[in-house]
Amino acid sequence: MAETKQNDGSQAADIAPAKTIDTSGAPQQLVPDVDMSHPAVDDNPRAGRSVLQNKIDFNDPTIPGHQAVADALNEQGVETMDQDEVAEAAKKSKNK
Repeated sequence: MAETKQNDGSQAADIAPAKTIDTSGAPQQLVPDVDMSHPAVDDNPRAGRSVLQNKIDFNDPTIPGHQAVADALNEQGVETMDQDEVAEAAKKSKNK
């Protein structure tokens, strides 16, 4: 009978490459030993979020994340400030 070697954690994981892409744009790769009930794992990240919150698409690799959020909020009629406006508002608040 062949001897079975245990992976002590330092060897490369034997996880098959993804063959499909999730709607979020992430590769769907099954990792067999992830405990989905563990408190550090969010198995339902959109739970409790509004329809408007779920409409925001953060997956635009051509712009920084904060800009994607601001653009999505602006498209929905929510005003945002650019970095210069935030710095100016912070300065005014500090001087009060």
